Amino acid sequence: MWDRMFRGMDVMQRSLSASWTRNAVIRNNIANIETPNFKASSVEFESILASAARNVTGFRATRTHPVHREFTTARGVDNILNVQPRLYQTRGLSMRFDGNNVDIESENVALAQNSLFYNTVTEKLNSEIRRLRTAIAEGR
Repeated sequence: MWDRMFRGMDVMQRSLSASWTRNAVIRNNIANIETPNFKASSVEFESILASAARNVTGFRATRTHPVHREFTTARGVDNILNVQPRLYQTRGLSMRFDGNNVDIESENVALAQNSLFYNTVTEKLNSEIRRLRTAIAEGR
């Protein structure tokens, strides 16, 4: 029961970790903007997480009496908890004569998007922690 209770927080922790990795990759791309033949890298996480979430199947119990509780059992949730970010390099698409394909504008946009994602997940995680604190404090 306890492990199920914190699955959402575990997914948020993985999301924060992936966002932190993406931030490091973007900073590395920006730092190497003047390096000849450097190829930009990217981090893929959200699409992998969405794919794992689509594979979650559930079982819905049939209520035989109005007093009975409804419940479902999800399968495949462990796949979501094992999702790892994937790092890949962008080959080709060099816009410069020195072979470097880092585009500072797109890197800055990616950095801003990643910051928003990180802040949003952090706020959601803090909200969950506040909710747990409230439940514990009200139980005294």
